[in-house]
Amino acid sequence: MSVLVVDIGTSSLRSAVVRLDGSIHFLNRENLQTTNPAPGLVEFDAQHLADAVLRVCNSSIQQAAKTDKILAVGITNQRASTVIWSKSSGRPLAPAIGWQDLRTVGECIVAATEHGLKLAPNQTATKAAWLLQNIVRAKTLDVADARIGTVDSFVAAVLSKNRLHVTDPSNACVTGLCSLDAASWSSRLCELLLVDIETLPQIVDSSGVIGEASALPGAPPIAALIGDQQSSLVGQACISSGATKITFGTGAMLNVLTGDTAPTKIARSSSGMFPLVAFRQAQKNNWASEAIMLSAGTNIDWLRQDVGLIESAEHSSLVASQVADSNGVVFVPALFGLGTPHWDYGARGTMLGLTRGSTRNHVVRAVLEGIAHRGADLVDAAEIETNLSIASLRIDGGMSRNDVLVQTLADATGKQVEVSPVVEATTLGAAFLAGVGVSMWSTLKEATSTWKPRETVFPSENFDRATSRAQWHEAVSRARGWIPALSSLDF
Repeated sequence: MSVLVVDIGTSSLRSAVVRLDGSIHFLNRENLQTTNPAPGLVEFDAQHLADAVLRVCNSSIQQAAKTDKILAVGITNQRASTVIWSKSSGRPLAPAIGWQDLRTVGECIVAATEHGLKLAPNQTATKAAWLLQNIVRAKTLDVADARIGTVDSFVAAVLSKNRLHVTDPSNACVTGLCSLDAASWSSRLCELLLVDIETLPQIVDSSGVIGEASALPGAPPIAALIGDQQSSLVGQACISSGATKITFGTGAMLNVLTGDTAPTKIARSSSGMFPLVAFRQAQKNNWASEAIMLSAGTNIDWLRQDVGLIESAEHSSLVASQVADSNGVVFVPALFGLGTPHWDYGARGTMLGLTRGSTRNHVVRAVLEGIAHRGADLVDAAEIETNLSIASLRIDGGMSRNDVLVQTLADATGKQVEVSPVVEATTLGAAFLAGVGVSMWSTLKEATSTWKPRETVFPSENFDRATSRAQWHEAVSRARGWIPALSSLDF
């Protein structure tokens, strides 16, 4: 018994088969190319996405045909990216807008000043409004034929031969368009933003049979939809209150499960975190809180591509491990500003403490340590936000394989760090939810019991955390406010 998972990231998409023991097999991957037609604009070809999804899924199914019975399909995805397509033909009506796209900054400012709505340009709301205004209305297309959704909605439509138009609360709650409980769309918000509510998908449970993937051999049921960060949370067995994970990718996201008590509002808190639905089962929401680091792996790309200090991302750990410490060099990884808890878009990457004795090894180590300290910032914010004591951290993402980063994270947080057995735990999360949805596992607890860490890293006994964190906070204060006009922005 197995589950097929479709996992759509920002730069690639993949499919894989997950078995009853939680093992992953028959992984197929394709790149997902984004384009930048103008500064601040990020688009991708939704038809290419659709074609690639069918290719990788068919490849995994074909490879598994002799050994596995596919009971269900799970979908997990980059959140907030927005697609518009035709209800009648199923084909995209325009390039999809990526979640990083900033074309609607002005609209977000107008929404705040005129309507008191606090929206960010990386949410779906203003992207959907822009597509309706500039594609449907500007070209006098039939609104009744337009469908708008996040990537999960579009992939579900592709797999069902355009019969399904659905999303789940984990995706809906970050659009800026839904009700407080993420069970329905807000007619008031849609009206204010000129988003035709009939173009939006039905909100269904994250786990449970939704419809058939009739575009695939055997037409297995689609039984899970979940946003990537929440899927990673489930995929690392963080299903009890206080359980916490950080995914270190291009940026980094911390999610902590907070339970079944709904927040009083969906907005950024004073600690710089956001409440969101982790997943919904049997019409019951499980809530989480999210903290964001705007640049994590991006700093390693900078070291490799732009500065030329390392040969590859993997090389960074080897270079940094040649020295015992950074020799006083501190790097604040704020290449795009600072997220949680500061939310300072005008902060910039800052390197302090350089001397004539500073070497390449010290600089590379300082960059890794800076990313780890930002991870500790997210943990501190999460404990303040939730009043929960985080006993240990679970981590995934490409940088979870970097030994220097992982050890520094354990030191800076003072907590044990459990490294995911797979780099991308998103695949496991969607598989667990889909498998439970078709009774492959009886409960989510049973499904996640298959999860075991690749390794557990403990804080160093001789690490002076208080002094190190105090120096770090001082470095952050010097990085902040470098571009005042951007620092004044508040989304």
